[in-house]
Amino acid sequence: MISNEQIDELVAAARSAKERAYAPYSRFRVGAAVLVGGRIFVGANIENASYPLSVCAERNAVAAAVIAGERRIDAVAVSTDESEPTPPCGGCRQVLNEFGPAMRVISEGADAKRADWSLSELLPHAFGPEDLGVDRPT
Repeated sequence: MISNEQIDELVAAARSAKERAYAPYSRFRVGAAVLVGGRIFVGANIENASYPLSVCAERNAVAAAVIAGERRIDAVAVSTDESEPTPPCGGCRQVLNEFGPAMRVISEGADAKRADWSLSELLPHAFGPEDLGVDRPT
């Protein structure tokens, strides 16, 4: 069970990461933080003039966790400057599913307005390792 204190810390880390986003084209800054056990890994979106080469904050946070040797994610927090909380895009939902289909997804918009989902709510009937006959990483 993830405590409210852990969620607050996770959201604060995502908010801080958002400040380091590189979004000169869309101006849509996103920060993300993933919780693995008691550890937090952050990421920010990094845009590129060739839009398809841009990388989302959530995927950068997942990459930081994987590089540190982690293979399961308990929760992800996303922070934007939008008035309404913004969930991860479809591609990020698929990447997150690889590391914890039951994870909590918390999004914070402007004025600290939050939304909270399970990843399976945002990505029902997800395609995963089991569809390839492979066990999930542990």
